[in-house]
Amino acid sequence: MKRLSLLIKPASSLCNMRCRYCFYADVGAHRALPSYGLMGGETARRIIDNTFKDLEGGDELTFAFQGGEPALAGLDWFKDFAAYTAEARERRGDIQVHYAFQTNGLALDRGWAEFFRNNKVLVGLSLDGPRGFHDKNRLDAGGGGTWDAVMEAKGLLDREQVDYNILCVLTNELAQESEKVWAFIQREKIRYIQFIPCLEGFGEEGEGLGGGRVRGPGLRPPRFARFYSRLFSLWLRELERGRYVSVKLFDDTANYFFKGIPSSCGIDGRCSPQFVVEADGGVYPCDFYVLDSYRTGNLSLQSPREIFDSPLTGAFLGEGQGEGTPCGTCTYRTLCRGGCKRMRKAMYYGPGGTFCGYGDFLDKCLDRLGEALRKYF
Repeated sequence: MKRLSLLIKPASSLCNMRCRYCFYADVGAHRALPSYGLMGGETARRIIDNTFKDLEGGDELTFAFQGGEPALAGLDWFKDFAAYTAEARERRGDIQVHYAFQTNGLALDRGWAEFFRNNKVLVGLSLDGPRGFHDKNRLDAGGGGTWDAVMEAKGLLDREQVDYNILCVLTNELAQESEKVWAFIQREKIRYIQFIPCLEGFGEEGEGLGGGRVRGPGLRPPRFARFYSRLFSLWLRELERGRYVSVKLFDDTANYFFKGIPSSCGIDGRCSPQFVVEADGGVYPCDFYVLDSYRTGNLSLQSPREIFDSPLTGAFLGEGQGEGTPCGTCTYRTLCRGGCKRMRKAMYYGPGGTFCGYGDFLDKCLDRLGEALRKYF
C-alpha cells in the first residue's frame, strides 16, 4: 500500500494578508516569477489524472492545500476539484482520499465550513495566540490587525463542527511568553496546536508582495528551547489532571524517540521528497525550497513517479547538512542527525554554533515525556 501526499498551491503566493514574517512571500521574492496566479481547472484535472496513474486499490492519497491563501481560488474551484477527484477515484478503484486545507481564515463563511465538513477536510487555521502578538505580525492588506476576523473564523469552525488545528508562528517575542500562550490555549479550548518557527529569509531582505518587508529576525535556538521547556511543564501538569492537548512537537518527539515513527519531516535529519505543487503544476521537493533552482518537474505533464525518479529530486536529497555543527558529541546524534536543514538556525544551531535548542529541550524533557507516554497513553 502506498501513501502519497501532495501540497497544492492553487493561488500560488497570492494572499489577502501581509504578514510581516511571511516565508512564502520571501520565497516568491527570490524567484523569477513571484506568483503563478490562480490554478486553472484544466491544470487541476491533469494533476489529478497524472496522480491517479501511480495509484492502485488500497493506496492512500492526501491533497493538502496551502498558499499564499488557498481560499482565494474560490469555493467553486474546490468543489470542482473534489468532484473530479471522486470521479477519478471511482475509475481507479478503492483509493482512500483525504483533504487538508491551511488558511488564514479571512475568507471563510458558512459555505466553506459546509464544504470542509462534508468532505472531511482537516483545516489548519493560522492564529498567533493572544491579540497583541497576533496583530503585531498578521496584518490585512490595509495594514490592520486580523485577530478579530480569525477568532470569528475559529468560532465558525467550532459551531459547524469542522475538524481543525491551530498553526501558530513562534517568533522570538512569543517564545518568551510560554505562560501567556498556555493560558490562551486553555481559555480558547484549543485541542490541537502546532508552533512553526519563524524563519529567516533567503539572502538579503527583499520586498514582498504588496511592497511589505517579508522577514524579520528569525527564531533563535535558545528561545526555542526555553519556550518548549516551559510549555512542556505546563502541558504535563494538565495531562496529569486528565486534560490532554496535542502539541505537535511533543507528539512528534514521542512518536520518533519512543515508537520509531518519524511523524514530521526532518526530525531524523533526512530530507524526504515532498510534492509541493505550484499553480502552474510545477513541483518542488520541499515547501521551504519552492525556488527556481529546485523545480523538479510538472505534475500536469508528468506522473509523481517520473518526478520522484528525476535527477533533480535526487540532487536535493543528496545535499549536505552543513558544516561546523555540534552534533559530533551530542547524545542524540544517531537519531536526530542535525534535524531539518531549513529549521537549523531557528531550532537547532547557527553556523559554528555550540548550543542546540532541540538538544537542550530533549535533555530537559525527553525522560519525562517517556514517562508520560507510558503512564497516560
